[in-house]
Amino acid sequence: MSFELDIGHTSQAGRNEVNEDFAALVQGQGRDRERGAIAAIADGVSTGGNGREAAQTTVNTLVNDYFATPDTWDTTVALDRILSAHNGWLASMNRRRQPAVGLTTLTAVVLRGQSYTLAHVGDTRAYLLRGGRLQLLTTDHVMAQRDFAHQLTRAMGLDDHVVVDYSQGELHSGDLLVLISDGVHGSLPERELRQLLGVDASAQALSDEITRAALRRGSTDNVTALVVRVQGALEATLQDESRRALQLPVLPLLKVGDPVDGLVVTALVADSGVHRIYQVRDPATQRLYALKTLVPARAHDAQERATLAHEAWVARRMQSGHAAVHLARLNTWPAEQGGAGPGASAFYLLYDWHAGQTLGQRLRARQHLGVPQVVSVVMQAAQVLGWLHRQGVVHRDIKPDNLHLGDDGVLRVLDLGVALSGREPEATRRLHAGTPSYMNPEQWPGYEKNGDPAGQLPDAGSDLFALGVTLYQLLSHGRLPYGEVVQYQLGRYHRDPVAPSRHHPSVPIWLDQIALKAVARQRTQRFETAEELLLALERGASRPLSAPGPQPLMQRDATALWKIALAVSVLVNLLLVYWLLFLPR
Repeated sequence: MSFELDIGHTSQAGRNEVNEDFAALVQGQGRDRERGAIAAIADGVSTGGNGREAAQTTVNTLVNDYFATPDTWDTTVALDRILSAHNGWLASMNRRRQPAVGLTTLTAVVLRGQSYTLAHVGDTRAYLLRGGRLQLLTTDHVMAQRDFAHQLTRAMGLDDHVVVDYSQGELHSGDLLVLISDGVHGSLPERELRQLLGVDASAQALSDEITRAALRRGSTDNVTALVVRVQGALEATLQDESRRALQLPVLPLLKVGDPVDGLVVTALVADSGVHRIYQVRDPATQRLYALKTLVPARAHDAQERATLAHEAWVARRMQSGHAAVHLARLNTWPAEQGGAGPGASAFYLLYDWHAGQTLGQRLRARQHLGVPQVVSVVMQAAQVLGWLHRQGVVHRDIKPDNLHLGDDGVLRVLDLGVALSGREPEATRRLHAGTPSYMNPEQWPGYEKNGDPAGQLPDAGSDLFALGVTLYQLLSHGRLPYGEVVQYQLGRYHRDPVAPSRHHPSVPIWLDQIALKAVARQRTQRFETAEELLLALERGASRPLSAPGPQPLMQRDATALWKIALAVSVLVNLLLVYWLLFLPR
C-alpha cells in the first residue's frame, strides 16, 4: 500500500496582534521515504514577546533533524534525543538573554509504516478520529486549579530537563489525526469538533473550518489546526513487528484439525524446541501455507519474540525485486479476517507453501542431483545471495536444509531467522549462529591463519563459503569438504579438501576448481562476491578457472619451521646421546 497523506494547515492570530503558534509537516523523500512523515504544532509563551521564535525554532529543529537521525534508532529515541538537546539550548538561552527567548508547548506525531508515535509537552493537543470515534491522545500539562488552568507545568525551555510524554499506536488507512492549539480546544467543545471532522471534505477545508468555528465561539487566543488524513500506509516497520510480537499471545500446541484465524492445521512440519512450523490450509481455496510460531515454553522470552519479529520484517523487506521469487514469501493473508496481518489473534508468521523438498532431504534420501542440475540450483542460490548482500542482509545459515527445490524447478532460500540486517536485536547479533560444518574458519575463536583474524562476525563471505560447502556436498553426494565439523574443532581446517571428482568421477575438472576455490581455507583465495561465483558457473568449461598451484608449507602451517627445527634438534640430541653411550672413546 502506498503512503499517502491529505494535509491541511490553518493558523491565525485571531484577536491578538502576534501569532505565536507554529506548525509544520514534512514527509520523507527518496531514501528517507521509509522514515514516514512528521507533523508538529507548538504554541509559544513569552512575556518578552519571543514566544513565536521559541515555537518556530522548536518545530523546525524537530521536523528537520528527525530525518538526520540514524535509521537504527527507534522513533521514540530519535525524538527524545532531538527534544532533549533543543530544550537544553532553549533553557540556556532563557537564562542568559533578556528578554528571554521564550517557552513553548509542543505536540508532534511521526507517521511511520503502520504506526504512529506521539511526543507531547504542554497544552497543545492531538486527536485521532477513527470509525466516527474521536479520541484525545494527549494530556494537558497545566495546573489542576480552575483559576490557573492556563499555567503550564511543563514546557520546552522551562527547565534544563524536560519530561516528554510518548505514546504509540497502530495506523490505519482512513485515520484522521488533528493537532490543535489551546486557542482552539479552549473554545471549541469536543462534540462540535467531532461533528466538524465527520464532514466529507479535504483536510485543508477541515482545518479552515475548525479555526473559524473556534473564533466564532469567542476564542481570544491564536488558533491553529493541522489536519492529516491517512489515505495509505507504508509496509510494516521493524518497530511495528516488534510491537505486535509483544502484544499478541503465542499459539498453544496445535494438532491436526485445529483452527487458526480461519485456517486449519493439516500437519506438524518441524519442531526445533524454539519454533514450530505447521502446514495449514485455507478451507475456501484449499491453498496451503507454512505457519511458523514460538513454542509455548518460549512465550515469555522477549528475545525470541524480538528475533521472530525481525525475521518478519526482513522477509517483508525482501519481497520486492527479481530475486524475491527465490525467497520464501511471507504472506499477510487473511488480514481482513485475522491471520498474520494486523488483526491476527496470535503472534506467528505465515509463509507460502511450495511442493517439493529441501536439498538436505534429497541428500538424506540419496536422491542425488545430476551435475547440470547442481549447477542450476547453486546459480539460483548465488543470485539470491547477491541480491540479499546488496540490500545489506547476511543470511548466516546457508545449507542444504535451507535451500528448497520446488516441483516448479525454482530454488527458494528458507529461514531468515538469524539473518543480520543492521537492525537485528542485540541478542541475535551476539548469537554464534549457523551450522558448524558450513561456517568459514575465521568465524571460530582461536583460528588465525595467514593474516585472517579469528572470531570475525559473519558477512557476505560467510554466506559464500556456506554455499561453497553446499556445492561441494551436492557434487560429492553428501560428503563435506572438511568432514563433519563440531564447534571449536579447529584441526579440521589444517588440510585442503580433495576434489569432488575424487568422490564422484562425473564431476568435470572446471567444476572441481570452482568448488575448491569456494571452500578454500584462506579467505583471500575464495570468491569475493556472489556475482563472481555466478560468473564462474556461467562460463563453465568455456573459461575455466586456473588450477591453484601447490600451497607452500609455511602457508599451510605457520609453525612448520619451528616443527622442523624441533625435529632436527631432537635428532641431533639422540645422535649425541648414542655417541656418548655406545661409541668407543
